[in-house]
Amino acid sequence: MRNPGEAQAGGTVLVAGGAGFIGSHLCAALLDAGAHVTCLDNMQTALPSNLQRLLQRERFSFVEADITQPLPAALTDGRTRFTHIYNLACAASPPLYQADPEHTMLTNVVGTNHLLRLAEQTGARFLLTSTSEVYGDPEVHPQPEDYRGNVNCTGPRACYDEGKRAAEALVFDYARMGRADVRVARIFNTYGPQMRMDDGRVVSNLICQSLEGQKLTIYGSGNQTRSFCYVADTVDALIRLMDSDMAQPVPVNIGTQAEITVLELVAAMEAVMGRPLDITYHDLPQDDPQRRRPDISRARALLGWEPTTQLAAGLARTCEWFAEEIAASRPPAQRVA
Repeated sequence: MRNPGEAQAGGTVLVAGGAGFIGSHLCAALLDAGAHVTCLDNMQTALPSNLQRLLQRERFSFVEADITQPLPAALTDGRTRFTHIYNLACAASPPLYQADPEHTMLTNVVGTNHLLRLAEQTGARFLLTSTSEVYGDPEVHPQPEDYRGNVNCTGPRACYDEGKRAAEALVFDYARMGRADVRVARIFNTYGPQMRMDDGRVVSNLICQSLEGQKLTIYGSGNQTRSFCYVADTVDALIRLMDSDMAQPVPVNIGTQAEITVLELVAAMEAVMGRPLDITYHDLPQDDPQRRRPDISRARALLGWEPTTQLAAGLARTCEWFAEEIAASRPPAQRVA
């Protein structure tokens, strides 16, 4: 069996959203595997430091553009023949995607269509990163890929949830019409270095608050559950999915089955920090799911994949990265040698 990414070595890969959290890790992993990587990003929610690290690498190029608009000639004029296209281009945390819901919806629908047309034009294999949010606040647990979900189609999260559902519909329509070779990953909660400090996701929130000596913000009772997958494991799954050969494309859940409550996450944080952490409780946001855990039987069977990073190890690496970022962001007089 080939190593993950070996099939893409020497190829020319486009990663839309490649300067973002997961996207920047994916670009680095593809470069390590020997691919030529073009990152397409509008830099609306990406960390500039993620891009700067990538720009130091050989076989990497960057195009700044928004996929809601017609793709730039640098991608479509035929001079570059892409072999693989990954679409990770969308804000993924509620505060960021709700800040401009129209743009979020158009990114998922119009942007995905633009990239699918490019895949059709160049013959590239196409992978959409969808989301566990397509399951909404699930009434089936754990969530298998054939569960159709419980989504509020008019709620404040709909721009993202329904946008991703519509993007999936487009992708599978292209496949049914023979217009593109496609893959769809449904990503569950992912964490790790290179997240934004202000992205509003629970892991980054709790880590930054604990490092700054603040009370931890818990929404609702804290008994709602999530399954946290370390970013290196998620990227490994995406590359394996892109490499996979399927007679018929199907969505594949990517995540860990280690389900914990938010309060158990706090306890894990306390173990990493080596001290107790104070908590303050706030109202639960509308349509926030109560339970979230993937059934990853399909990923095991099709990709030979399951996550290997334990939560304690992943949290320790993530805390270390955030501590360095926070220290670097302070004025020199406030830094501790």
